[in-house]
Amino acid sequence: MTLLLVALLVARTASGFSLAATGRPRASFSATVESIDIAPIPLATGVVRLPGSKSLSNRALLIAALCEGETLVENLLASDDTERMLEALAALGVGLERRDEGRSVLVRSSGVLSSYSELTLMLGNAGTAMRPLAAVLAACEGSFVLDGTPRMRERPIEDLVNALGQLGCDVECAQNPPYGGCPPVSIEGAKGRVDGGECRISGKTSSQFLSALLLASPLLAATEDVVVHIVDDLISAPYVVLTIDLMRRFGVEVDYDDTFRQFRVRAGQRYDSRARLGGTYFVEGDASSASYFLAAAAMTGGPITVVGCGSESTQGDVRFAEVLAQMGATVDMQPTNITVSRDPASPLEGVDVDCLDIPDAAMTLASVALVARGDTTIRNVASWRVKETERMKAIVAETTKLGATVFEGDDYCVITPPPDNTPLSNVVIETYDDHRIAMTFALAACAGVPVTILDPKCTSKTFPTYFDELARVSSLSSSSSSS
Repeated sequence: MTLLLVALLVARTASGFSLAATGRPRASFSATVESIDIAPIPLATGVVRLPGSKSLSNRALLIAALCEGETLVENLLASDDTERMLEALAALGVGLERRDEGRSVLVRSSGVLSSYSELTLMLGNAGTAMRPLAAVLAACEGSFVLDGTPRMRERPIEDLVNALGQLGCDVECAQNPPYGGCPPVSIEGAKGRVDGGECRISGKTSSQFLSALLLASPLLAATEDVVVHIVDDLISAPYVVLTIDLMRRFGVEVDYDDTFRQFRVRAGQRYDSRARLGGTYFVEGDASSASYFLAAAAMTGGPITVVGCGSESTQGDVRFAEVLAQMGATVDMQPTNITVSRDPASPLEGVDVDCLDIPDAAMTLASVALVARGDTTIRNVASWRVKETERMKAIVAETTKLGATVFEGDDYCVITPPPDNTPLSNVVIETYDDHRIAMTFALAACAGVPVTILDPKCTSKTFPTYFDELARVSSLSSSSSSS
């Protein structure tokens, strides 16, 4: 009888070790959990049903609050970011009824967000709440202050604030050298005082600024169009297309061409969840979260199927599967699911890839690069430096710990794998309170070495059950057989 290895995850707490589970740990962690140990994962296989997309969840909640009447948002991501948005909407007077254990929320709204006294909204480190709320509330009635964690106060928002000012909105942000204009953001709502106009904005720091402007534009275009000009390169363009597609589903059209240089929201449009959606919007699975399991399959052989996004997805991060195919994995992409596998006799090869449109999923390549033959170059990821942490520095530091050699450029890095594609064992990964760092480097176990992840609860930002799912697809690969 031969027993194959089962991945074992152990949570360390302040009081010592406590076994979370064999094969399947608890889905969430208490505030006292300091780390989690992951044993080598020789094979990952199975089916993963993805949580709802973070980007779509928060956009859909906000648009639903701008619709008159009731809107049911289904398959909503349960995470810190969505909680911050829900708290903000509740403070703004929006009715929210959680259903299906929180996986769905019924939004009841007059279609108008306002406050009759200054309202301070604490948004944590949720950029997908901070940016769109800043733009939308600038078009509403009332006085608002948007604030967050110390890291949020280091995340630039000045480009968005300046663009809103060009339209006539009264918005200010704090100056925080060397980061520039950052939260807190102070807003005097411009309802009735702004009607259309043109603004110019940079697209090279974050596409969320443009998405936020577009989301707010119907509120600012009563009788005159709003036109937004991009003055340089637009990063993460698929996220803007995602925003535009969502607006269309809720009844608002955005005109643009394939140069992504000018966007027009015509006057007189308003959000409506009934005409095209029948009052219900289903959030598709999170493509960024899919990248970890697709990578695990490519690293170990798989197969793994992720359910919830595929060729029909509006999320750009589904293109991560194409990168894995370039590296030598076998990819089968269907309309709503993706399957990745690899012949163990055919090793992965390093790639040189432009990740301008997939900066979140691109992080996952740091772990895949450990087992690829040759260098892996990840380009056009300057936005890593202004995310939940300074991700470029974090990627370089933690990949180096694992035995790789990493060259850091301004907007790219080159990863040379460790000798024999074998990372160093028992490395302790610092996660910097960044969910994507934790999830990315947990995959080092798929390179055949044990790894310790500090502060695993940071994954609650987007994927509270991540370690649960990773253990499950690892344990599915274990079995006993007689010989």
